[in-house]
Amino acid sequence: MHVFLAGGTGVLGRRLVPQLVARGHQVTATTTSKAKLGLAEGLGATALVMDGLNPDSVGEAVTSARPDVIVNEMTAISMTHAGKPDIKHPDKWFSITNRLRSEGLDHLLAAAAANGVTRFFNQGYAAWNGEPRGGRVKTEDDPLNLMPGTVANPLLITLAQAEEKVLKFGGTVLRYGGFYGPGAIDDQVTLLRKRQYPLVGSGSGYSSWIHLDDAASATVLAVEQNATGVFNIVDDDPAPARDWLPYLAECAGAGKPFRVPVWLARLLAGDQAVFMMTEGRGFSNAKAKRELGWKLRYPSWREGFRAELAPAASNTRP
Repeated sequence: MHVFLAGGTGVLGRRLVPQLVARGHQVTATTTSKAKLGLAEGLGATALVMDGLNPDSVGEAVTSARPDVIVNEMTAISMTHAGKPDIKHPDKWFSITNRLRSEGLDHLLAAAAANGVTRFFNQGYAAWNGEPRGGRVKTEDDPLNLMPGTVANPLLITLAQAEEKVLKFGGTVLRYGGFYGPGAIDDQVTLLRKRQYPLVGSGSGYSSWIHLDDAASATVLAVEQNATGVFNIVDDDPAPARDWLPYLAECAGAGKPFRVPVWLARLLAGDQAVFMMTEGRGFSNAKAKRELGWKLRYPSWREGFRAELAPAASNTRP
């Protein structure tokens, strides 16, 4: 198939292109910068510069590529999120990404319709944002938590609206867990090594993780099987912050994270950080494994964190 990959040089795109090419697919990968054209081409794709917020740019790119499938992985994370994460103000921190997930998605869906492309796959999110009531692990049938009344609400509403648009189009939503792997959590590791990433309260909030290579392999399977609907693309091991955060620090060669009370964390980091670490819900990957025949390279973040970070951690020790 000819796959049009919007966001082809992001952290996931860089892992997804080689897997698609290895399976015999033709890939057109977009980037926002001429400087990254060589990166996409080096991975085996035909590269295009595209402004996801410009409907003419999106329309021209899709029309020139004439793809069979569109996969939307557009974010502005690598461009705007360098340095210390601003978890207290996700509305500002994710402002451009939020626009790409709303306006940019609209432009891509319009271009797909104009060019007769009916197969559309879109990036969703399933890390800690499950409905806070009930069990700790959620399926695709459970509602998402939109955190009404908090600064995270606009971001979470945009994600929910994106799902509605894609499903109405007849497409597929891939709800990825928290990414880790090359380039995905460098900012978090830096904070851990500086002892600036504390554990909040009881640390009983659950999260789900996924290695970039496993996220890419699930995406390839979904594309090849023309899967439709919603799929949680997460590992087998949803876990509370009190388990994964100290382990991540250990793998990164950092000291044990400090523990701070909820009231102080809310003051310093905001409601989203407090919810994630104290009330967050993880997600089940049973549907993706059952319907896609998906097998993970890293079934648990325990294996993945160690494989990704232990070599680097050894280099940080005197």
